[in-house]
Amino acid sequence: AVTRDVHPPVIVAAAGVLGLVMGSFLTVVAHRVPAGASILRPGSHCPFCKAAIRPVDNVPVVSYVVRGGRCRACKVPIPLRYPLVELATGGLFAAVTARVAGTFGVAAYLVLAAAVVVLCVVDLDQMRLPTPILVTAGALGGALLLAASAGSGSWGACVHAAVAAGVCAGAFLLVRLAAPRAMGLGDVRLAGLCGGFLGWLGYQVTLVGFLVAFLSAGAVAVALVVLGRARRGTRLPFGPFLGAGALVAVLWGTDLAHLWLGA
Repeated sequence: AVTRDVHPPVIVAAAGVLGLVMGSFLTVVAHRVPAGASILRPGSHCPFCKAAIRPVDNVPVVSYVVRGGRCRACKVPIPLRYPLVELATGGLFAAVTARVAGTFGVAAYLVLAAAVVVLCVVDLDQMRLPTPILVTAGALGGALLLAASAGSGSWGACVHAAVAAGVCAGAFLLVRLAAPRAMGLGDVRLAGLCGGFLGWLGYQVTLVGFLVAFLSAGAVAVALVVLGRARRGTRLPFGPFLGAGALVAVLWGTDLAHLWLGA
């Protein structure tokens, strides 16, 4: 279940630090998985000159600031997205730990947070959602949610998760079949993934997550058209909106359900 202040501040802070470290790893995943490269070898290196990054230069955020955002070897500026991904992951890890009860429950939704971050980066860059990342997140998160249900005896939550995953993926698949340009298969898979995670928390939370996704996507689309940055028919990556909606629902879904749905 999602509650407030379920873990002491020291645990929340530790989760934030873990998130910073994980964010550094996620930048590697976002770069290598879409290219079909190993995430383990070679070790961390400059994307421009290929020089190996020393451990002292691989401290999340701090190394970027100390080095002035430049590679030690070639002095080429390192994209700002690297520390931003680290900060985003750290903040999300802390927020999830502060809101989600239970050890296995926290671990499951940390998996979701990490998956959302890396999928957002890839989708914004390449308009795709790699299947290996979705499958890995689903397998790890599903196993952790099963463990959480076993520990609490709330097996009904697993049924809700399975139903929500199937319904959400099925609805997106219908859209995909009716309008192939409007929806990719990666979006269908991500909808099922988010539906499963949110369904475990309840159907109302699931509805909130998808409402947030569609409302935010619509608002951004209208804004881009008004500003002349897009036209009708311009394709926008939907993965970031789905992921953001899911995380909003994990953190505040129950409150928003009461506010919006009276549930």
